Amino acid sequence: MALKCGIVGLPNVGKSTLFNALSSGKALAANYPFATKEPNIGIITVPDNRLDQLAELVNPQKVQPTTVEIVDIAGLIKGASKGEGLGNQFLANIREVDAIVHVVRCFDDGNVVHVDGGVDPVRDKETIDMELILKDMDTVEKRLEKSKKNAKTGEKTAVKIVNTIQKMLDHLESEKPARSLDLEDDEVEIIAPMMLLTAKPILYVCNVDEDSVHEGNDHTKRFAEMVKDEGAEVILISAGIEADIAELESKEERMEFLEDMGLKEPGVNRLIQSCYNLLNLITYFTAGEKEVRAWTVQKGSSAPQAAGVIHTDFEKGFIRAEVIKYNDYVSLGSESAVKEAGKLGVEGKQYIVQDGDIMHFLFNV
Repeated sequence: MALKCGIVGLPNVGKSTLFNALSSGKALAANYPFATKEPNIGIITVPDNRLDQLAELVNPQKVQPTTVEIVDIAGLIKGASKGEGLGNQFLANIREVDAIVHVVRCFDDGNVVHVDGGVDPVRDKETIDMELILKDMDTVEKRLEKSKKNAKTGEKTAVKIVNTIQKMLDHLESEKPARSLDLEDDEVEIIAPMMLLTAKPILYVCNVDEDSVHEGNDHTKRFAEMVKDEGAEVILISAGIEADIAELESKEERMEFLEDMGLKEPGVNRLIQSCYNLLNLITYFTAGEKEVRAWTVQKGSSAPQAAGVIHTDFEKGFIRAEVIKYNDYVSLGSESAVKEAGKLGVEGKQYIVQDGDIMHFLFNV
């Protein structure tokens, strides 16, 4: 699926270092503003222990995990909504992603310059929030002006559109992001085409030093207090640690390094899974001797829609789906054992795919 998470933040907060660790990419990580000018796109493997467990049981020729795209976007500065720095480019890039990973610097290091002179993640967040809100206000104001002309006839739908857009503008002018405004379904349909930057779902990554990766520090505590009412996830990651892990060649070396650091898994694993959840995605599996594979669908997808992820012909000619629940497959040990136990379900077009389903599709084109 072509859904993307965009990594955003002020210059020099660790975005590119984190992106490199996520994707084993080679985005330029440098100690000066605007080291990233063009967005870097990485295809990230989504870690899933269930896939490993199924592979052990099936012993296939090939194992194929699912992926998500992540985009490293140029750093933003105050005035970006008016084109300062790389503002116009930054805002255009962020408009194209489906969810935002906002990285804030929560470590002190005199050797790494800060674009605003000192470390303050609360101030940094406020800077980016305000630039995005200002850009959204500009977008909404232009749409409102056009809609008011259309509403001069007094037509009921046109008036509803004006009232909804005005409601959003008032909300933005109170310095609140679009995502925090409660809208009715018909109002969402009116606002959605504007692709507002602050309407996108968001998670926060506090980039900390090695000593703060477990419990955080004064910077992360202040930041957590600031965002506590947003309902957004906050993750503590040391981009420096993640960069070191990414340099290690073998799984054994990585596990030993993690153990030395007192970590159960790389921080990027948690971040990738959080991105996956933020995009409202779930995983289903296909399992056979040739391949055990994870597939990505939107939460709430029907069986035919899930089949279409494999091939459009599967959706067009969908007949039925054979479904095994993951826990049943693992506890019984094989597909044949599941069938013998009467645990294989046969589902039609109305079936809503559940996370972890193991599926086989029957179709006719």
